[in-house]
Amino acid sequence: MQELFFLRPFLIILGISAVVVFVLQRIRIPSIVGFLLAGILLGPYGLHFIKDINSIRVLAEIGVILLLFTIGLEFSLSGFLKMRLEVFGIGGLQVLMTVLLTAFISYQWIGNYNTAIFTGFLTALSSTAIVLKLLSDNAEIDTPHGRTSLGMLIFQDLCVVPFMLFIPILSGGGGLPELTITFMKALAIIVIVLLSARWVVPNLLHQVVHTKSRELFVITILILCFGIAFLTSEFGLSLALGAFLAGLVISESEYAHEATSTILPFRNIFNGIFFISVGMLMDTSILITDSLLISAIVCGIIILKFFTGFLSMYLLRRPLRISIQSAMDLAQTGEFSFVLALAGLAAGLISNQMYQWFLSASVLTMLLTPFIMKLSPFISSRLGSWKPLQRLERLKDVSKDKEFPEKRKNHTIIIGFGLNGKNLARVLREADIPYMILELNIDTVMEMKKTGEPIYYGDATNSEVLHHLGIKTASILVVVISDPVSCRNIVSQARRQNPDLFIIARTRYTSEVDDLLNLGADDVIPEEFETSVEIFSRVLSRYQIPKNEIFNFVDMIREDGYRALRQPGTTSRKPLFDKYTVLSRITVEVCAINGSSPVFGKSIAELMFRTKTGATIIAIERDKKIHTSPDPKFSFEAGDMVFITGNREDINRAIVYLTEGEIVKNL
Repeated sequence: MQELFFLRPFLIILGISAVVVFVLQRIRIPSIVGFLLAGILLGPYGLHFIKDINSIRVLAEIGVILLLFTIGLEFSLSGFLKMRLEVFGIGGLQVLMTVLLTAFISYQWIGNYNTAIFTGFLTALSSTAIVLKLLSDNAEIDTPHGRTSLGMLIFQDLCVVPFMLFIPILSGGGGLPELTITFMKALAIIVIVLLSARWVVPNLLHQVVHTKSRELFVITILILCFGIAFLTSEFGLSLALGAFLAGLVISESEYAHEATSTILPFRNIFNGIFFISVGMLMDTSILITDSLLISAIVCGIIILKFFTGFLSMYLLRRPLRISIQSAMDLAQTGEFSFVLALAGLAAGLISNQMYQWFLSASVLTMLLTPFIMKLSPFISSRLGSWKPLQRLERLKDVSKDKEFPEKRKNHTIIIGFGLNGKNLARVLREADIPYMILELNIDTVMEMKKTGEPIYYGDATNSEVLHHLGIKTASILVVVISDPVSCRNIVSQARRQNPDLFIIARTRYTSEVDDLLNLGADDVIPEEFETSVEIFSRVLSRYQIPKNEIFNFVDMIREDGYRALRQPGTTSRKPLFDKYTVLSRITVEVCAINGSSPVFGKSIAELMFRTKTGATIIAIERDKKIHTSPDPKFSFEAGDMVFITGNREDINRAIVYLTEGEIVKNL
């Protein structure tokens, strides 16, 4: 009966959630909102379908662990070290400002220093689960604002540990010695985990994979995920941070992609349950009774988080538009705030009424996050082009005329210096074609300037930056960034400034092709279609389709923005099919000549080979050297490998002739 007791609420959750998410998806509202609303409806403060949510919280915790684990899998240790400015610089400054500013405002209302500081802790954290899921769904984690948001979220998750450790001190139940000991334990376990990423885990996975047991591999991945999470929690860190470290460890091995595909289905299920459990915690009666107060708290959280996020990024030289967009993405409280709030409630730092106020406001900020993030590209672009803010941007000296060369003409402008940008720059340099590069990563700019690259720092969505790059006199603009919104803005700005410019844009999405073409791009290269082109070109080559036919087919596919692939049935493959039909009737066989062969020492002309057999000798291999289209005077020697082509009957006749010296007319 105990199993059935657990199964009933679980089935109710899945069923209601599926219906709510389906309805919201039909009107294009993110699934996270559906899960939160489903939790509110199902929970003890909604329709009372689920009265005890303790068992659901266990599944929700598993969801958070798996989410952070997969994030760690997709994020390499070297990438983490490269993001140290985003993590410790911007993230640290944002958390510090949020805690201090929230504590100052809260103290005016509450009148208690300890409680005011604790409310600062609660407000400083943003939702890693929601923000990273939305960034991942839109493939924006690799964009400048995505990397900045990720770095700040990582630091906030790191702060969960000291925040939890400070709760006993703020409530008067702990001291500095206990805090120091716990910090040392936490530091020790982090060092051990990171060191194992280089030596222990790769060797372990190597041994497991060599057993060729899929089940053992899955079990090992789950043990590493939950084992490291449990170990870190025992040393005072959060389970989620331990899961992230576990993913980071495995990401350094060659089996990271296999581990990701293994965990992904489990993560999606439990992650949905997490958001449902958050919705269940919300007391709707409190929300209705104190609606004005809770609305004020929601507005205060969003405005304060936006201000501290924007200011921390702007002060550390992030572009204006990126600072605005990232700050909007993080303008909510996080799932770990609930963990802190429960601990603070138990320690007496906040009352039950304050807990419910905070809980209601937090859930509402989470519900608003998908809509805010959807609007953030548009708002950041609009605010970024506002003249008072542009004057503020120029104070950082990122786009002054003196940073750019004075004379430019018929040059190529490359926006983005990732792998594609570097390869293009290398080719242009070898071809002695003038070019300029614009990049948003200041570290990349400073590093590449030392090597002599004509690279400059700035945001290409800013019309003034494009002007300084000489967009009006440029010949070609190549946009190779991974931010689809910025790509559209750059193409539009460039086309307005130079109607004669040839614009090439790269995109990850086929849905972006038509938009970019309509905005003024001359050529749009979708990554997935170019991969398809490369694959089918090689497949056709193996079927001996002539190279010129393959090239013609590729050109046809690329015409009109890959419409032939995006809209099946708009092109005909008949020419290629006809060629393949003919070639399929032609075979190539190899015949070896030995010393006892009757044709040994005779030439092709003497044998009247083609006249008697109907087949054709296209090549002869002798001493590892290929003689193509051999001369009729070519004489056979022992060890020759003769390549013969023709239809099957002629080839069979030729092989008999070469090996037995006889002509068989009917085979």
